[in-house]
Amino acid sequence: MSTREGKLVGRRIVITGAASGIGRATAELFAEEGASLALLDRNEAGLAGLQGTPVAVDVSNEVSVETAIDRAATALGGIEGLVNIAGIFPVAKLAETSLELWNETLAVNLTGPFLVTRAALRHLMKADEPTIVNLGSASAIVPYPELSAYGATKGGLAVLSKVWAAELGPKIRVNVVCPGMTRTRMVSDWHPDPAALAERAKQLYALQRIAEPVEVAKAILFLTSSDSSFITGSTLLVDGGRTFH
Repeated sequence: MSTREGKLVGRRIVITGAASGIGRATAELFAEEGASLALLDRNEAGLAGLQGTPVAVDVSNEVSVETAIDRAATALGGIEGLVNIAGIFPVAKLAETSLELWNETLAVNLTGPFLVTRAALRHLMKADEPTIVNLGSASAIVPYPELSAYGATKGGLAVLSKVWAAELGPKIRVNVVCPGMTRTRMVSDWHPDPAALAERAKQLYALQRIAEPVEVAKAILFLTSSDSSFITGSTLLVDGGRTFH
């Protein structure tokens, strides 16, 4: 029987986009590591089965975000860590990218982390060794075709994370995790043929496969835990070698 103490015992952490994919894997891992969690998602029903306080939120809506963060802080008795994962993944050629789609992607993927972080900031500033981890994408480093809106938001979030690290240090550490293709519904919708996806991964990735959600969650755990106590403003690629291969 293991007697290992979890890396997040006693930590009070908010995770957005916790209902599915990388967000859900992160929520499950953080719970295993002893964190007290507030789990935010626009699909509150999708949070069923997870350990933590479920909170419905539209991250693109200022009032919704302020209300959700207040609920989270009250439930947890404060906020010591924030993980911004909520996002959408539109795939469209430039000529077919409507202004509506462009604006929606920016609202969720870039304005969303801004609103959530700004709302949580007053709570984080009261904490000991607070952390913020944003979920970026390897497509911010090596862009894919047909991802104009998505790539722009993830590139913006990578820079925004560095700005925050410079502005909020030394009090708050801020980092961004940039995964490659991960086994989530977003990716399966993009590449619905498993055999074709596996073949594409062999061509593009040095490790010749895509990531499992928990592998990305472990990187987020590292940057949230004290194991990364001297790391801030960093972009951690969890991409199986995609960006150099």
